[in-house]
Amino acid sequence: MTIKPEKMVVFCPNWVGDVVMATPVFDCLRQNYAQAHITGVIRKYAAGVIKDGPWFDDIIELDEDKTPGGFMAGVRDVRTARPDMAIVLPNSFRSSLIAFLGGAKKRYGYKRALRSFLLSGGPRPLKAGHDIKPVPMAEYYMAVCRYLNLNLPEKTRPELYFSESIREKGESLFEKYHIQPGEMLIGLNPGAKFGASKCWPPEYFARLAEGISKKWAGRILLLVGPGEDEIAASIIKSSSAEIINTGPDKVDLELLKYVISRLDLLVTNDTGPRHYGVAYDIPTVVIMGPTNPDYTAANLDKTVVLRKILDCSPCHEKTCPLGHHQCMTRIMPEEALAASVQLLASLR
Repeated sequence: MTIKPEKMVVFCPNWVGDVVMATPVFDCLRQNYAQAHITGVIRKYAAGVIKDGPWFDDIIELDEDKTPGGFMAGVRDVRTARPDMAIVLPNSFRSSLIAFLGGAKKRYGYKRALRSFLLSGGPRPLKAGHDIKPVPMAEYYMAVCRYLNLNLPEKTRPELYFSESIREKGESLFEKYHIQPGEMLIGLNPGAKFGASKCWPPEYFARLAEGISKKWAGRILLLVGPGEDEIAASIIKSSSAEIINTGPDKVDLELLKYVISRLDLLVTNDTGPRHYGVAYDIPTVVIMGPTNPDYTAANLDKTVVLRKILDCSPCHEKTCPLGHHQCMTRIMPEEALAASVQLLASLR
């Protein structure tokens, strides 16, 4: 299959972590279509993840508005790119329909259910019996490139980039926090856009911070996203450790790239910033509850995943259907501290 588009749109995945895991695909498309004008299409909230990367000539930010008006705005924006070809990485019918109505002459992505009729071609998901087989998302997305017979990259490790202005903004923030060059930095990420089921209890993060402060003479940064101020306040109130709360500074996903790139250790729920840690080669401890680890089982050389295997997991529900949330509450702060100590010792 030989396709040489002049103009291409790439629909990025919807979740931050998935966007990061798709960056090797962005690399592959850029290398194989070096002369094409490539536009990244991404949900507005996640645009900061791909900004300053070498993949896209333009970025279309899709509005979060789920109304017909918001949908048609996305169609109009894609039409302005006048695409010969669209790569649709999200699994949704909506993204395929926007690509179709947006005028992309050829459209490639996973052929799943009704959206198959909107696509020109693409792979089908691997099956385990009647169910779709969980595979690492980086591998899942790369199958689209394989379908197109593209030259695949030798490395499939995700990468992220930030501009010099973001670096300067990050340095100013660190100066505000009185963080000295070379000082050990530990990041705690207690939230999750997905839902409460992915969140370790705030009091556990508070106890972990106390253990960290006794173990290392470093600074602890609490990484706080939109709508997570209450979680942060609970952690600060419950902990005797000295914790820097980044919440009031509204660190967005673009600036967060620089902040995480400076860490010596990241302890996080199974959410987007976890994958920032991988992209910047940061030792990372992941507290995982309701999700299947097979989806992220790649590039784990500096990652420890803490997980309790229960009869009810993985459920992939936004809130615990049983109410007790034991997949998270059974992971003790002492376990997370021990895993952190062991991880850093092994990498030395």
